Amino acid sequence: MKQGKYLNSASRFSLITLALLLSFSSIVFAQDATTDEGAAESETTAAAQGGDAAAGKALFNANCAACHKLYSRATGPALYDVTERRDRDWLYRWIKNNKELRDSGDPEAIAIYEEYGGTAMNLFPQLTNADIDDILAYTDTPKPEPVAPANASGGAGQGGGGGVSSTIILAILAVVLVMLVAVLFLVNNTLRKFAVAQGVELPVKESRKPIWKAFVENQFLVLVSVIVLLLGGAYFAYGWMMQVGVDQGYQPIQPIHYSHRIHAGDNQIECKYCHSSARTSKTSGIPSLNVCMNCHKSISEVADQTSEFSSVTEDYSKEFYDKEIQKLYKATGWDPATQSYSGETQAVEWVRIHKLPDFAYFNHSQHVSVAGVQCQTCHGPVEEMEIMYQNAPLTMGWCINCHRETNVKMDGNPYYEKIHEELSKKYGVEQLTAAQMGGLECGKCHY
Repeated sequence: MKQGKYLNSASRFSLITLALLLSFSSIVFAQDATTDEGAAESETTAAAQGGDAAAGKALFNANCAACHKLYSRATGPALYDVTERRDRDWLYRWIKNNKELRDSGDPEAIAIYEEYGGTAMNLFPQLTNADIDDILAYTDTPKPEPVAPANASGGAGQGGGGGVSSTIILAILAVVLVMLVAVLFLVNNTLRKFAVAQGVELPVKESRKPIWKAFVENQFLVLVSVIVLLLGGAYFAYGWMMQVGVDQGYQPIQPIHYSHRIHAGDNQIECKYCHSSARTSKTSGIPSLNVCMNCHKSISEVADQTSEFSSVTEDYSKEFYDKEIQKLYKATGWDPATQSYSGETQAVEWVRIHKLPDFAYFNHSQHVSVAGVQCQTCHGPVEEMEIMYQNAPLTMGWCINCHRETNVKMDGNPYYEKIHEELSKKYGVEQLTAAQMGGLECGKCHY
């Protein structure tokens, strides 16, 4: 009877488990079916509207992205879900020739024109209805959900395959070593006590003269040591004094984070676009915030691809960059919601990185415009720097070595043609260095 009872219990448990599995599988299949039906329905709707979102994205970037964004207001309104707010035929007329639509007295067209301060939208008569359908299909794309960054530590733990951590192994070895030292100490102490108990005389160490006393009494060693200490102290003192004013590697934190890696590297913005005075002035200059707003008036957040850099360092995520852009808006008094300046500005106290002594003269225009020296020659791989730092020592010896090793650029430079011809004969060379043209004269840099 007991065995029959157990069999019945096992059978009941098996049936319950089977029922639960069937229920779970039916729920999963139902969800999959619902998802497939939803996807099929969305595809049917898109097909009915006749729009290709992929082609529309290319058209949007080529024609609309300068003034519009999908999910936030820019120079023009946000375009996401615009087909729900406007009639499609009205959108055809507005996009192709909004001026004609306004002149016809259309109240919606006039209201949009007045809402945006009389800023007229460009005309696109070259776009066909099929092109506009593609663009509208792209504007109906829902905003993607932010993807949480993968947990690097969790992935590493899973990839370890259950192996023992090296930290644990080192801890075990340390414990074993401590135990061995303790055992040796106990054995030594026990042997000493045993020898005393048996009347064995332990060896007594003879007292020797302290080494410091022997050293003091040896006048030759004292003299040599004093000379070595004086020479060593002079060497290190000279080396330390030569580093005064040398700030190579100086990397201060700026009040608004500016990534040269993104601007000069990823976006390939020329250095002289921001530092325009380097072409014509002694200094390269600090670009005004108006230069920043030339682009960031329409760029209120970084692209999603920028978040890929957070896999290298977690300090610079998309959220971090977007907050820094908001600091720029606050300093310039720009309101992205109304696309207008409030007039309330704040000064940004930038921290200077490269600074020469007042008695040293350096002219950017002479090097950049006349000599054609690249910015990276002195400032290093700026396009790879997330935070700008001083790459070169900027010492006198560093400048002199550059003048000795750099040939004067003659192509398209008639300024140096006559003097180059005369000095080439004097030195018997075809290419002159900056040093041979007077680049080592004291008055060139010190006056």
